[in-house]
Amino acid sequence: MDGLSQFWSASDGIGRAVVALLLMMSISAWVLIFWKGWVLMRARRDIERAVPAFWAAESVGAGRSRLAALDREQVLSPLLDASAPHTGSGTLETQGALESQLTRRLRDALHRGLAHLQYGQVLLASIGSTAPFIGLFGTVWGIYHALVSISAAGSITIEKVSGPVGEALIMTAAGLAVAIPAVLAYNLFGKWVAACEAELEGFAHDLRQMALDAAR
Repeated sequence: MDGLSQFWSASDGIGRAVVALLLMMSISAWVLIFWKGWVLMRARRDIERAVPAFWAAESVGAGRSRLAALDREQVLSPLLDASAPHTGSGTLETQGALESQLTRRLRDALHRGLAHLQYGQVLLASIGSTAPFIGLFGTVWGIYHALVSISAAGSITIEKVSGPVGEALIMTAAGLAVAIPAVLAYNLFGKWVAACEAELEGFAHDLRQMALDAAR
């Protein structure tokens, strides 16, 4: 802690801005990790329970009620709504063949559900890819600032150089400490989203086929 406080007091505005930026990135990443992990785990559990419950229902109405009770993230119910018959007329949406209408509506509902599940992935990827370089910039700037201060003092010794340089290297470690959890979470969440996407695509395909069979 003493080294960090000394580094903070010896830093200029740019060095402190780098520290503040890394701190904000770290807080944002961990808030997003906890929130997104909770959302995706809940969505995965809901999909695993809701899809079999829907197909085990006696009717579409009963299945809709089961989805409404189990689909807490609202990624399955919009697919069922998209597969329902649309009675409107006079628009381009209703003028095409039934197969095309179902494909378009289910695709749009699927994309909206996936966008909800993928929310925050870009921020995690950005933090994971930029934090090491921000930390490295802080290290370079800290070393430069320390050498300039030592040079202005008129005497340069290894003892005077090693302390400030070692403190500046903490910025590189800080950048890695911010980036590594974000990268690991991004990869894990990407795997979970892909698993949910496969289940949602299968459910949408089955709903489309059921709607076509009912229309024949």
